[in-house]
Amino acid sequence: MDFDNIECVSSSDGLDEDEIHHHNLQHHHLHQFASPKPHNVSNNSNGNANVVGGPTVIAPATSVHELLECPVCTNSMYPPIHQCHNGHTLCSTCKTRVQNRCPTCRQELGDIRCLALEKVAESLELPCKYYNLGCPEIFPYYSKLKHEAICNFRPYNCPYAGSECSVVGDIPFLVAHLRDDHKVDMHIGCTFNHRYVKSNPREVENATWMLTVFHCFGQYFCLHFEAFQLGMAPVYMAFLRFMGDEAEARNYSYSLEVGGNGRKLIWEGTPRSVRDSHRKVRDSHDGLIIQRNMALFFSGGDRKELKLRVTGRIWKEQQSPETGVCIPNLCS
Repeated sequence: MDFDNIECVSSSDGLDEDEIHHHNLQHHHLHQFASPKPHNVSNNSNGNANVVGGPTVIAPATSVHELLECPVCTNSMYPPIHQCHNGHTLCSTCKTRVQNRCPTCRQELGDIRCLALEKVAESLELPCKYYNLGCPEIFPYYSKLKHEAICNFRPYNCPYAGSECSVVGDIPFLVAHLRDDHKVDMHIGCTFNHRYVKSNPREVENATWMLTVFHCFGQYFCLHFEAFQLGMAPVYMAFLRFMGDEAEARNYSYSLEVGGNGRKLIWEGTPRSVRDSHRKVRDSHDGLIIQRNMALFFSGGDRKELKLRVTGRIWKEQQSPETGVCIPNLCS
């Protein structure tokens, strides 16, 4: 993606708007955004998540669990569990990687199953590996993996688009990471008025503008804007992601509006959870999509420079206790 040629122009119309660009990453108003207390997440040798700076938690007994740890990948072993003639075990995935040689004693593995260890695994109940992030659940050994794949306490991936950022953590930690490491725009409030600028839009097929994070209703939202090819057509797309789980995201709605020369397009929808990757949301076309020719028409002038104003707002859906009908709760 193109990150170097996004330019910012000064606003001369007196409107309360933000210029979104790449060159000026540090903004003087960041000090107004309160620093959250972050929880960083790393992985230990057992693949379990650890919280740096979190509460002290007593780890469960792991003697039997360690027996079920593959010596090659250190992940928990699930049937079929293989063993060599000397009784050393490893998982079926790693068996294909060690060229049929035991990684412990170098003896030939053969096709011996460790049925006793598989029976032991069936009798175990273990806590979710995210127990120190708050998950209280305990599962039979063979159900544990399925739960952990969808556990609400599992860490989130960094939502920053345009770079392969591998940072994971809880929401307060990721907010601090976005602000301090990626230098994203941080705003308090549920309304916005941005203008996205590009000096040579016809020469760039793919571009990502600076991410903007909004804090309202006690939650965080990420506003994305980028250019890409939709089939053969160059388009621009704006969409919102919620920094939390999908169930929580459904409590909110947002609108995006773009226009000029007496015309406008309006999009309304539900923000997607950051559990869904930026690419997944973009490729699902779940947002405001503007064809490049129309975007340049909205920009005015000779249509050689993109100056696209996008306005919008976020609101919380609330049910009326009397009628049960959802009514919008707009922040002030």
